[in-house]
Amino acid sequence: MLQKEEEMRPEQKYYSVEEEERRRTTRPDKFRYLRTSVKKSPFSREAFGCVVAYRMIKSLVLPSKALKFPVGKIEGPRQLRCKGPKMELTLTQPDDWHLHLRDGDMLEAVVCHSASHFGRAIVMPNLKPPITTTAAAVTYRESILKALPANINFTPLMTLYLTDTTSPEEIKFARRSGVVFAVKLYPAGATTNSQDGVTDLFGKCLPVLEEMAEQNMPLLVHGEVTNPDVDVFDREKVFIETVLQPLVQRLPQLRVVMEHITTMDAVRFVESCKEGSVAATVTPQHLLLNRNSLFQGGLQPHNYCLPVLKREIHRQAIVAAVTSGSKRFFLGTDSAPHERRRKECSCGCAGIYNAPVALSLYAKVFDEAGALDKLEAFTSFNGPDFYGLPRNTSKIKMIRTPWKVPESFSFSFGDIIPMFAGETLEWQPSLI
Repeated sequence: MLQKEEEMRPEQKYYSVEEEERRRTTRPDKFRYLRTSVKKSPFSREAFGCVVAYRMIKSLVLPSKALKFPVGKIEGPRQLRCKGPKMELTLTQPDDWHLHLRDGDMLEAVVCHSASHFGRAIVMPNLKPPITTTAAAVTYRESILKALPANINFTPLMTLYLTDTTSPEEIKFARRSGVVFAVKLYPAGATTNSQDGVTDLFGKCLPVLEEMAEQNMPLLVHGEVTNPDVDVFDREKVFIETVLQPLVQRLPQLRVVMEHITTMDAVRFVESCKEGSVAATVTPQHLLLNRNSLFQGGLQPHNYCLPVLKREIHRQAIVAAVTSGSKRFFLGTDSAPHERRRKECSCGCAGIYNAPVALSLYAKVFDEAGALDKLEAFTSFNGPDFYGLPRNTSKIKMIRTPWKVPESFSFSFGDIIPMFAGETLEWQPSLI
C-alpha cells in the first residue's frame, strides 16, 4: 500500500510505474551486463537467476531499507549445492560372540572378514574332530592367529565342545588356561558337526555343569531338541520347556547364553531370568529374515540355517527385544561359511555366511527401528559385560553410504556366497 506524502520519511522517495520505466530505459548500462553475461556467466541457471533478480531490484532504486534482506555472496555454483553431510556413527569396536571360522583353507579364506570388523570373537568348536579339550583349543587358537592378515589385531576366544564324556577336571584345566572362555552344548544331531554332542545332559553331564558353575564358566546352548516327533519350527520352544527351564532351576548359579535365538518364546524366557545369569546372542538373519525367505522365488539354500528361520511374528519380537536397550541381548553373527557346492545341492548344509555384512545389517535393523542410539550397547557393551571382560578401547565408524555386496567370494577351493549377495546396503563399517 502507498503511503501519503506527508507520512513518508524525508529520505524516502517512491516513483510511479511510468517513471520507473523511464529510468530503466535511460540507464541501459545497468542492464547491459545482465544481457551479455548470460553466455559468459560461470554460474548455474539457478545462481544466474538469483544474480539477475538481485541486480534488477537494486536498479529500481527502491528505498534503501527495503534492500536489507539476507542475500549471501554468490561466488559460483558450489555454494548453491544442498549436499548434506554424510551421516556417521562412532562406535566402540564390536565383538562377535558366536562365530564359526572352520579350519584349513576355509579358515584362511574367511578369518579376515571377521578380523577386519571385530576385536574379539567366541569361536565355535564344532570342527571335525570337535574341540573337546583345552589342548585342542590351544592348537586351534594358534591356527587362527597364524591365518590372520598382518597388522590386524583380533583375539579369538576359544570354547570347548561338551560331550557325555567331558570331565570336571577338563573344566578346571580350561579355566586355568586363560584361553577357553566357555563350553558349548550341542544336542546330538542338532546342527552341523553335532553328531558327537550331548545325549544325557542331566545324567552324565551334570558333574561337569556343576563344575562350570563353580568355575564361573558360561554354558553356550544350541537351544533345540532333536526328537524327530517335534516339528522343526517348534524345537526351540520345546527345548526351553523341557531342558533350559529345568536346567536354570536346578543350577541357578550357572551362567547360560542361549545362542542365536529365533522365537518370541526365547525372548520371553531370557527376559524372565535374572539379569546377568541368562543372556542371548542374536544373528542378522533372525533379525531381518523370516521363513518366507527360504522359498521366495524358489528354494533359497543360502538362507537356510539352523535354528531355521521362523514366522514374522517371531522376527518382530526379536527386533523389539534387541532395540529396546536390554542388556540381556548381544551380537552373535553365527556366521557359518560353506563352499557353494555344499549349499546348492540335493542335501545342502545349514549355515549363512554373514561376516562381511553383519555390522551393516545390524545397523540397518537399528536404523529402521529408530534405535541407532541403542546400537553400540548391543554390538560392543553387553557381550563383554556378560563375560566379565573389558570393553574394547578401539573405535570404528559406521558410515551411511551405499555399497554393493559382492555376488560371491572366490577361493582356490570354490566360492562362498555371502548373505544379501548382490544387494545394496546403506551402512558400511570403517576402522578408525
